[in-house]
Amino acid sequence: MNWKIGFSKESVSFLDKNGDLSKENVIDLVLRAIGMFSGHRINIDIKKLKGEWNNFYRIRKGRLRVIVSFDFESRSVLIERIDWRGSAYK
Repeated sequence: MNWKIGFSKESVSFLDKNGDLSKENVIDLVLRAIGMFSGHRINIDIKKLKGEWNNFYRIRKGRLRVIVSFDFESRSVLIERIDWRGSAYK
């Protein structure tokens, strides 16, 4: 799987402020989500969003929310926002 994974400025800023989280942890969540779309049976909490966040997906891990967009044609992912529950959608 050769996927390009990009981070928005806002998501990098969140990771910098929260030292216990790393890019590797977030990338692992995203790769698991890609595996789920590829037909593998993976236990991950992912949901397609509606409204203002149309065409984005939310990955939930405990209190953490990762909002991403997938481009399956170009095999790229943009991690738009990483935040704690409740603040991620504002």
